[in-house]
Amino acid sequence: MNRSALICIARHGETDWNLSGTLQGWIDIPINAQGRRQADEMAASCATENFSSIWSSPLLRARETAEIIAAALRLPLPLFHDGLRERCFGAIQGIPKAELAELNPVLLQQLLKRNPATHFEGGESMNEFATRVLEAIRDIAALHPGQRILTITHGWVMDVLTRQINGLQANAILNLKRKNGETLWLEVWGQSIQAAR
Repeated sequence: MNRSALICIARHGETDWNLSGTLQGWIDIPINAQGRRQADEMAASCATENFSSIWSSPLLRARETAEIIAAALRLPLPLFHDGLRERCFGAIQGIPKAELAELNPVLLQQLLKRNPATHFEGGESMNEFATRVLEAIRDIAALHPGQRILTITHGWVMDVLTRQINGLQANAILNLKRKNGETLWLEVWGQSIQAAR
């Protein structure tokens, strides 16, 4: 009997740094008023999904989004997994893209393309990042066989999962950027991670 977990992956609500084009990475930034509205909208759209629990990146913007949704859906407080964190961008975290355009225009172009193979000084490599994301999703699924789980995370994390379910190489450029509140559904069992919808 297939006891796969259905996992809905959602990007956190908007932050002021999203608006200003400042690289967040592992820096803790709260969601703004629009981000709170997006969390409320996500909760409303999830009302009939029968989620049993919510998992989240421990970073503040994801955590706040998850807490708003959990309260609205009357679910237990969110659980956290470090593997769901955004990619660590190292030395350029906290730098606005407009400033990076002057400091390192080549790096900015790679960022704008969301090239996963980009090297970030003091940050995570593509393989380190992808490995921890995929392990986190498998860990969560193993804890919830046969259940439906909501997971709040980040844009580059969703890129890793999009490549995985489309059978793409870890260094493939996707030419898309997930919006705040956008979702991706996965069916996960054992080592298998596939698209669910």
